[in-house]
Amino acid sequence: MRHIRSLLIYLAVVFPGGALLAPWLYWLAHWGAGQWPALGGLAASPFHRYVARALLGLALIGLVPLLRHSGMWQWRAVGLGKQGRPAADVLRGFCLGLASLACVALLAVVAHGRIPAPWQSGTHLVRGLLGAVLTAAIVAVIEEILFRGALFGVLRKAMPWPGAVAVSSAVYSAVHFIQNVDQAGTIRWYSGLTLLLEMFRHGPPLVPAFFTLFVAGACLALAYQRTGALYFSMGLHAGWIFWLASYKLVTQPAPGSSPALWGTDKLIDGWLALAVLGVVLWVISRDCEIFHK
Repeated sequence: MRHIRSLLIYLAVVFPGGALLAPWLYWLAHWGAGQWPALGGLAASPFHRYVARALLGLALIGLVPLLRHSGMWQWRAVGLGKQGRPAADVLRGFCLGLASLACVALLAVVAHGRIPAPWQSGTHLVRGLLGAVLTAAIVAVIEEILFRGALFGVLRKAMPWPGAVAVSSAVYSAVHFIQNVDQAGTIRWYSGLTLLLEMFRHGPPLVPAFFTLFVAGACLALAYQRTGALYFSMGLHAGWIFWLASYKLVTQPAPGSSPALWGTDKLIDGWLALAVLGVVLWVISRDCEIFHK
């Protein structure tokens, strides 16, 4: 119960705390822009970005007391030790992630659920793909440390690891339902709290998006459990994020197609993506050659 209590305190600080911190960051940015015009671009950011950044900042800062109190204040305890072959594990995971969602994209195009996007300039395409690579690297590292290294790591100290996989995957899926919602009116001290509620309410359709993200979280947690390190999970996650960030660059909806089946530009909100990630989960659960050094 000590580990569960620490985790609940952590979540209580991150979500309400981040929501209450966001207005102050917003006001500080606008005050700073009045003093230094170079900060005008930062001040022009919509309020929901301040909420998201405040949540992420507190989540990262809060890892220090959470991991210390849980006896996990070592690199190895959060899956970042020297065990295994990190570079090879990242590459194996990346190839599996890239190939799995490439199958979703290819099947959607072959079945005319999506069509190739109009050709953009080479510069535009290269910039988009480089941005997808950078996003994949940053998001994969941060989210794996947060959700698998910390959240799953603490949970499996308090319950059998299959239960920890289920709970951490449910939280991982739910957090992704936070969407960008515009804030109308004057920003007040409680605006972050009201916006946070709206962000949860305006998420993508529950079915199948929630289950797709749940299965994705289960794949990542099970890969961590199998390998004993986060490197394979980071690679797998990066392969998926690359496709999520570049999918709408290379495809667009076909006229009359079914978004429920093929998904929208978000890729993972269709039944096809859920089926393919279900196969990935089965592959990982079988402890196949991808884990052999």
